[in-house]
Amino acid sequence: MAIINYKPSTPSRRNMSTTDYSQLSKKGPEKSLLDTGKKKAGRNSYGRITVRHRGGGNRQKYRIIDFKRQKHDVPAKVLSIEYDPNRSAFIALVQYEDGQKSYIIAPHGLKVGDTVVSGTSADIKPGNALPLSAIPTGTFIHNVELYPGKGAQLARAAGIMAQLMAKENGMALLRLPSGELRNVPDACMATIGQVSNIDHENVKIGKAGRKRHMGWRPEVRGSVMNPNDHPHGGGEGKSPVGHPGPMTPWGKPALGYKTRAHHKASDKFIVKRRNGK
Repeated sequence: MAIINYKPSTPSRRNMSTTDYSQLSKKGPEKSLLDTGKKKAGRNSYGRITVRHRGGGNRQKYRIIDFKRQKHDVPAKVLSIEYDPNRSAFIALVQYEDGQKSYIIAPHGLKVGDTVVSGTSADIKPGNALPLSAIPTGTFIHNVELYPGKGAQLARAAGIMAQLMAKENGMALLRLPSGELRNVPDACMATIGQVSNIDHENVKIGKAGRKRHMGWRPEVRGSVMNPNDHPHGGGEGKSPVGHPGPMTPWGKPALGYKTRAHHKASDKFIVKRRNGK
């Protein structure tokens, strides 16, 4: 997919770009695979805001994605490549030989009319899903499970891919997009190839209103607040933060401070952290 740049007819248009969706299927989504994605606006089950600056945005319905790919050895034909408002990657509508339809994350290079299949005996080509034990080392993969049968949790964003580095003692060593080296059980399923929409990272939003359409509300800098509202606030004119490092609105260290829980059970599976330590 290419990036569309606009003529600078307005100040916002000068810096705006969008993804070229002309190669996607023009028809609407499969109605049997839609769900009423209720908006939470950053609130948890108690109604408290746990993620700030969320709310509003265009109405959108959730596309039910098959992250498990458990229909083994049944070929499926790609009917369409579609846009999904809930994720950065494109999705593919596939129909199995028995007539069942489902959505999968579309890998880069997948086209309408192609055939995908999951299972141990599947070919090593984009869109096919296999257990890690059946994938050759060095292969680029996406949609990787962390636990067998739970469904894909790793490498699902646009343009992302992980690499299978080694297999030993029932575990597979993966190099994740962040640079982290991590072991996962080799019974976990993964899909061959790179996630579609690889130019997504080059899109420029261009104007604030476009971000509001996505459900993001404005964020105010702490340095322009009062001292009772933020640790960075106060002072005459532009002032430094007044602390050894930047802080959150609640006085906790920010920007580089590690928040991962100490002695987490899954630490034993991480061979190398993404920061190189």
